[in-house]
Amino acid sequence: MPTSVELRQQRARVVESMRAITETAEAADRGLSAEERQSYERHENDFTGLTERINRQEAEEQRSAQLAEPIRRSGQGPDDGSRAGAEGRAKEARAAFFQALRRGVNGLAPEQRALVENAAGEILVPEDLETEINRELPALTVVRGMVSQRTISSNRVRRRSLSEVSVGWGKLETGGQTLSDSMPGTPEEEYTYVEDLYGLAKIGEDELDDSDVNLEAYVRDSFTRAVAEAEDTAGAVGTGHANRQPIGFMTTGGGVPVVQAANGNTTVKVDLFKQLIYAVPAQYRRTARFAMASGTELALSVLKDGNGQYLWQQSVQAGRPNTFLGYAIENQEDIAAVAASAKVAAFGDFNAGYRLYDRAGMTVKVLDQLYAEDGMIGWKIRRRVGGDVVRPNALRILQLSAS
Repeated sequence: MPTSVELRQQRARVVESMRAITETAEAADRGLSAEERQSYERHENDFTGLTERINRQEAEEQRSAQLAEPIRRSGQGPDDGSRAGAEGRAKEARAAFFQALRRGVNGLAPEQRALVENAAGEILVPEDLETEINRELPALTVVRGMVSQRTISSNRVRRRSLSEVSVGWGKLETGGQTLSDSMPGTPEEEYTYVEDLYGLAKIGEDELDDSDVNLEAYVRDSFTRAVAEAEDTAGAVGTGHANRQPIGFMTTGGGVPVVQAANGNTTVKVDLFKQLIYAVPAQYRRTARFAMASGTELALSVLKDGNGQYLWQQSVQAGRPNTFLGYAIENQEDIAAVAASAKVAAFGDFNAGYRLYDRAGMTVKVLDQLYAEDGMIGWKIRRRVGGDVVRPNALRILQLSAS
């Protein structure tokens, strides 16, 4: 009779088969064919059946383990079996993960490989460690700290979000209310896709001999830095699914309205930024902020009002951004610098207007041969993340004139 670990391996292979079917259809931008749908439904039945078998087998293994335990002396309470079992498996998976980072999956015992290896031969990052990495990302990125985030379990989400509701007195059934869509018009793409983001981290072979505690700190820091910069760039200027990137809020694909400067405005001016501010609806200005490159902020910092007072204000508190015209400024260096026809700044409520989609299941592949001559081990990290503008009306982009 197969063990629960072997059953979990079987179920993982079923999941990978289901994922391959959907990804094939999505890559071709079509629905499932009749044959694919039949195969997918068969896999769903297999998944359900294996899940039931796993639950039964784990319960049986737990009962057997409890029967094998010595009888406790009086005064000792019974253990919480389910909680202890889950915590034990989490510890075993974590230990197996760090062993896999040192030796690769081939250096693990079969039962350890079952805990951390997926069907593609990649090492699964423990859930708690992945959570810690996600928690540290905002400190290294600009976009993630401004926008909303959502964890999903699929490869895509429908781009047209739930409608915004304009309320009114009376009954909805009478048709007296007007409902307005938060994604006006028809978006260029129907779905927002979760893309694969790859990073590379290296470590010296001698450092691998360190304790798990020190190695964990290194892994958390290196993994976070490996993906932070690329994610931040894509959130601002990513070109979309055609290029396997999220959609950036500064790009045409995001659908954010553009405030076009009149002729003769090829540099930043106070009046242009006032126009940008008041182009955003009042409900989104309450929690709005600017996003621009550092060079653009530098140009703003020398502008004065009619009384010779600087309109840019430096922050006097650590961790608080500088302000211009009373609104916070965030520096995103992928946004264009001041130049003719350049889109130099965005303004609005980014938390309401843009969303990052995180899909659980960060993985690592150990490259133990590629950098062997340098005495290094490489870790190829795969993180799955998507991003898109969900409320274009909450944001505005300032574009300077061509001449």
